[in-house]
Amino acid sequence: MSVVALAGGVGGARLVDGLDRVLPPGSLTAIVNTGDDFEHWGLHISPDLDTVMYTLAGLSPEDRGWGIDGDTFEVLREVRCRGIDDWFQLGDRDLVTHLVRTQALALGQSLTQATAKLCDSLGVERPILPMSDAPCPTSILTKNGEELAFQEWLVKERAAPSVSEARLGGMGETTAAVLAALKAADLILICPSNPYVSIDPILRLAGVSEAVRRTPTVAVSPILNGNAVKGPLAGMILEIGGRPPSAESVAIHYNGLLDGFAVQHGDSFGAAYPTLETNILIQTRQDRIRFALELIEFARDLT
Repeated sequence: MSVVALAGGVGGARLVDGLDRVLPPGSLTAIVNTGDDFEHWGLHISPDLDTVMYTLAGLSPEDRGWGIDGDTFEVLREVRCRGIDDWFQLGDRDLVTHLVRTQALALGQSLTQATAKLCDSLGVERPILPMSDAPCPTSILTKNGEELAFQEWLVKERAAPSVSEARLGGMGETTAAVLAALKAADLILICPSNPYVSIDPILRLAGVSEAVRRTPTVAVSPILNGNAVKGPLAGMILEIGGRPPSAESVAIHYNGLLDGFAVQHGDSFGAAYPTLETNILIQTRQDRIRFALELIEFARDLT
């Protein structure tokens, strides 16, 4: 079975990691959100791509889920001493990733090619595909009318300003590699990522939603018992969607795309398609493996 995972953020990275550990070689491709990408210190930063890559490489810390475990921050301390903007924390080893990516892009390589080069250097064998090689920046329109780049809102402002809208930028172009992976897929999994800023940017690209509709698709709820495990999603569902944060609200957002849905114990609702109710909290590697096996078995019955 050829599986494509649509992913972004820590939750998406952890599910991809679980799938990577239980699926045979050559059967999994991750398509990763790049709406979070931005430039900082003159470097091209791809937060979601790096989170997935570091997690698959076994480098991501278990507690926070992003960056490189045990990384040092000497460059950041020096930057701070010299009065340079330091709101986005880049570790010293992490910095090398951004240097390699930025150099590759400056030499005319695509983001897809640069990502493959980085994955190869870290021993990551599963294909990680950026959703697009073209810039597709996500911004947040706040209730007071201010528009902020997504990372500025999330990190610099600590997601404090109330959200009116998540604005998805760019031309809506995906890549030939993404379209080929989707065409070959027997199953599409929508990871427990933020629907508004991690999954919607992927779905809006030309050909992606159409592929999802014609392929058996299962989503995993990023809301557990009314709360998000990480990030500002619970508040965004209320502020943008006008609904209480719940698995059902996420399912409503994906209206027309799903053939199955995985939810936390106690979160089932009257869905028009099969629902897997289990423990979907996947913070440890053992959790990821256990849940990935359950999810694949559930999906096999649908396909």
